[in-house]
Amino acid sequence: MVAIPSETARSDAPRAACAAAERLRTELAALGVRADVHVGYGVALVSVWRELLVWTDGTVYRWWTGHLSPKTRRRLYTAYGVDNPATAARCVAHRREELQRAHTPSESIAGQMS
Repeated sequence: MVAIPSETARSDAPRAACAAAERLRTELAALGVRADVHVGYGVALVSVWRELLVWTDGTVYRWWTGHLSPKTRRRLYTAYGVDNPATAARCVAHRREELQRAHTPSESIAGQMS
């Protein structure tokens, strides 16, 4: 049997997603990582870096690890509960550092970032 969420639960989903994304953005800022939050369709996206987009539905944070499944070649994602945005932010910041080492920005973009 599948539980159908109530109208109240469905209407709270965008607010919960937005609040969770803002908490993550705040924790990232405390680590010196800039990010943007975008909200819509019941989810919120935290744009951190090239190939690093965290999304939340208000219950979990998810992002691509940068790895593919050896068997299916599908992307592998990591997930953290929204109850601890500080831990999720540290993991996201670590992933960002990996991406920065792998994809150095052009000189013009580097100049805009500093």
